[in-house]
Amino acid sequence: MKRHFLKSIAAAADAVSSFALPTFAAATDLTGAGATFPYPMYAKWAEVYKKETGVGLNYQSIGSSGGIKQIRAKTVTFGATDAPVKGEELDRDGMIQFPAIIGGTVPVINLEGFKPGELRVSGTVLADMFLGKITKWNDAKLVALNPGKALPDQSITIVHRADGSGTTFNWTDYLSAVSKEWADKVGKGAAVKWPADSSVGGKGNEGVAANVNRVKGALGYVEYAYVKKNNMNFMQLQNKDGKFVGPDDTTFSAAAAGVDWNSVPGMGVSMVDAKGANSWPVTTASFILMYKNPEDKAASQEALKFFSWAFKSGKKLAIDLDYVPMPDAVTAQIQSKVWSQIK
Repeated sequence: MKRHFLKSIAAAADAVSSFALPTFAAATDLTGAGATFPYPMYAKWAEVYKKETGVGLNYQSIGSSGGIKQIRAKTVTFGATDAPVKGEELDRDGMIQFPAIIGGTVPVINLEGFKPGELRVSGTVLADMFLGKITKWNDAKLVALNPGKALPDQSITIVHRADGSGTTFNWTDYLSAVSKEWADKVGKGAAVKWPADSSVGGKGNEGVAANVNRVKGALGYVEYAYVKKNNMNFMQLQNKDGKFVGPDDTTFSAAAAGVDWNSVPGMGVSMVDAKGANSWPVTTASFILMYKNPEDKAASQEALKFFSWAFKSGKKLAIDLDYVPMPDAVTAQIQSKVWSQIK
């Protein structure tokens, strides 16, 4: 399948994703922008919070890089990113950063004849697929991981993000952790040069999900809420302990257990390829960026009220969408040590 044909598919999917992601707003709304990874969670929180308080949230789901640009341009009260900003950049910009929610990124496929989670893949084989070294679904390495499964002689089309993406940052962080070749040739970042010859980009998690469901033989990566929302097929993934696990809130929680949030400035901890028999290998946090000395102090205080409510009253909503709420001990630390820096 040629790139020029796939680009037309990507454009169609982008149109779908822009329609599927309206912002939710009211006259006195809070404003935020950024990561698509936590959008389903923020949308649900905002819906319930507005019913309870009358205050809405206008959140632009434009990708992590876009969120960082918007908060730096001071056009929103908070930015959201799945690729944590480094401590020195936070200091330079006069911003604080804190994790708001934990979720997982999942390898999704379009392959007929298999149930969700029926097929298995290891990290190294997954990296070879994204490198373009494995180009067929019946490659010997995939067959060895899936004994007794009739894998088709079908080409693999890689579906990736076309925009600057924290989801991509964490996905490539994982691929770099499990594959030296990926680390050396491609590396990690919010946007990378995708090496596979047969590939197509999509805007946002929504665009990737749409393209995977559209292209036969596709392999992509999206946050788990999008898997559920779009009834997508996914693969079990072998974790650091050698166990094949599926994505859900229990395997995300297992990966997040024991994280030392203070080990990195700005709490920007990587959880990919975590130890633990039940750990999902691509578990990540989504972060919020705010100014220490904001121009609109009232708006910043309202945003903190929203996240304070979410930490306390939004836990069940998070679990219902298979995200992992931040532990009470961590949110208490965020409120006392991080939010206290906002004037």
